[in-house]
Amino acid sequence: MSRVQLALNVSDLDAAVDFYSKLFATEPAKHRPRYANFAVAEPPLKLVLIENPDAADRLNHLGVEVESTDDVRAATGHLTGAGLATATEEEVACCFAVQDKVWVDDPDGAPWEIYTVLGPAEHPAGELRSVDPESKADVCCAGAPESTARCC
Repeated sequence: MSRVQLALNVSDLDAAVDFYSKLFATEPAKHRPRYANFAVAEPPLKLVLIENPDAADRLNHLGVEVESTDDVRAATGHLTGAGLATATEEEVACCFAVQDKVWVDDPDGAPWEIYTVLGPAEHPAGELRSVDPESKADVCCAGAPESTARCC
């Protein structure tokens, strides 16, 4: 099953977890310091909350969670075949999980990842590999408080 992912920068993780638990009538699937995610069954959604009170934007990134590395490879082939610039990451530790992923930016610069979770990770950190080779990589999800991190 694939599902859309929405990753938000939130100013107060506890307040956001409380709100989204009520909104979607479910508890977080994962809750760590400065990070939580929900696996919402209906509508199918992976909601990621990253505590980052100083973020300029509330949208962190968008994504599609897929079932396997083969699905990530197929998406990569589709995207590059369509002429889009991509960046891939394999077995990267990010958001307390090991993932394979491909990144693509929409025309306005909104980052999308298509990813699969390979297993758990004890640490949140990893780095976003940008599609734009001149942009700087950000620390993943639960990095330093001043981070404007994207990943998950």
